[in-house]
Amino acid sequence: MRKKNLTSSFLKAIKGFIKGLPIMLGVILCMGLFQVYISKQMLKNVFAGRVIQDTFLGSIIGSITAGNPINSYIIGKQLLDNGVSLFAVTSFIICWVSVGIIQLPYEVSVMGKSFALSRNLVSFILSFLIAIVTVLILQVV
Repeated sequence: MRKKNLTSSFLKAIKGFIKGLPIMLGVILCMGLFQVYISKQMLKNVFAGRVIQDTFLGSIIGSITAGNPINSYIIGKQLLDNGVSLFAVTSFIICWVSVGIIQLPYEVSVMGKSFALSRNLVSFILSFLIAIVTVLILQVV
């Protein structure tokens, strides 16, 4: 019985990986294009190294370009490699997953305007605070 469950679980995991592979490959290819067309200097001009500004910009960009967590880690690593501050990347990843401007119309239709707007606003504010606290804790450790 255990061997059957293990085999079944393994096959489900493989199917899930294969199903998500095209999305991950698409993100990796997009990141290649990103590196070609957006220089490190452009990123340094946008993310100037100011904690509040970088965190806010990361939150804004993450809110607009919502997606799933696995892709945010790939994008976050590329941003870090290109000199973007950890504050910006952390807030980007949090907002990427928890705030969704793109899917807001759907969320309003399903859960109501008041709830959807409140949830997104609270998530945005908390992502800003959580990003700052997380990076400060990482600096101490």
